[in-house]
Amino acid sequence: MNEALATYDVILEELAKLRRELDSQAFDRGCAMIRDAGAKGSRVHVTGIGKSEHVARYAAALLAATGTPASFLAGAEIGHGSAGQVVRGDIVVAISNSGETEELRAGVEAVLRLGARLLAVTGAPNSWLARTAEAHLPAGVSREGGGLGLAPRASAAAQLVVLAALSAALEAEQGFTRSDFHARHPAGSLGKKAAKD
Repeated sequence: MNEALATYDVILEELAKLRRELDSQAFDRGCAMIRDAGAKGSRVHVTGIGKSEHVARYAAALLAATGTPASFLAGAEIGHGSAGQVVRGDIVVAISNSGETEELRAGVEAVLRLGARLLAVTGAPNSWLARTAEAHLPAGVSREGGGLGLAPRASAAAQLVVLAALSAALEAEQGFTRSDFHARHPAGSLGKKAAKD
């Protein structure tokens, strides 16, 4: 139990630090990219490798449910034909703690050649991915938590929080309503909750 509580503390402290160091201009740039792309009929794709892939799946689903049409793009599959779902002007949100993952870099280079615009979420502002992106949302942590401090605990939580905040900002910009939410999420307890006046 002590290790569990210590990990809670590490993650919460890292998230609090991330909040204190929030770059509001970076969020504004990210929102503007997605807003402008949507106005032109372009789409949003969210990608990652490893644990960041799981974060990407969540982020794509959250964005779609809250008014920003988005789809998941499997990072490892980009070079095997999945790049074909991306067309010129689309936004690719690429998630990587290190910003240097080789498989993701190869995929990002492929979609950039197709004319995509890149929004990066990384824990390393000087990484290749952050430097290559049109906009970068920092999600860095100095400790992961857990006995070994290796598994992506705090870094995955940071990525989730950054993308949840991005979705909330986009939702607010659109004037997204409960009715809009219900139209996209009519099922389950959330659907019932959204349907209530």
